Amino acid sequence: MTSRDRTSGKRTSRKRIGKRTIGERTSGDREALGLAALLATTGVLHFAAPKPFDSIVPRSLPGSPRTWTYLSGVAELAVAAAVAHPRTRRTGGLAAAALFAAVFPANVKMAADWRRASPARRAIAYGRLPMQVPLIVWAWRVAR
Repeated sequence: MTSRDRTSGKRTSRKRIGKRTIGERTSGDREALGLAALLATTGVLHFAAPKPFDSIVPRSLPGSPRTWTYLSGVAELAVAAAVAHPRTRRTGGLAAAALFAAVFPANVKMAADWRRASPARRAIAYGRLPMQVPLIVWAWRVAR
């Protein structure tokens, strides 16, 4: 099947689906793949270096902090996969927004625990709190 190149008007052998050529990346695809990469990286870190994540699990959660660290790592990897695939991207984006909201209590715990830490550590802990908002907005955009 042939189609015409958008810029030159020449015939090309690329297959088209609707308005897009197979393999063509849109800005929405790049945004989704960036979010998937962030989630996958963080998900892997939950297994590769779980100790920092264990320390921010709220004490009110039942069970071992390590269990919650691993469960949240699995959730991040699953959501990353859903965001990466176009067929599940909408659901994955919504799940990512929910995940970012769900981990907010851990960020609050970190900020409370580090309130007497060095200025650099406090800046990291306090800086994570407002960062949830753009992450949720990013996930929401990917879901649209």
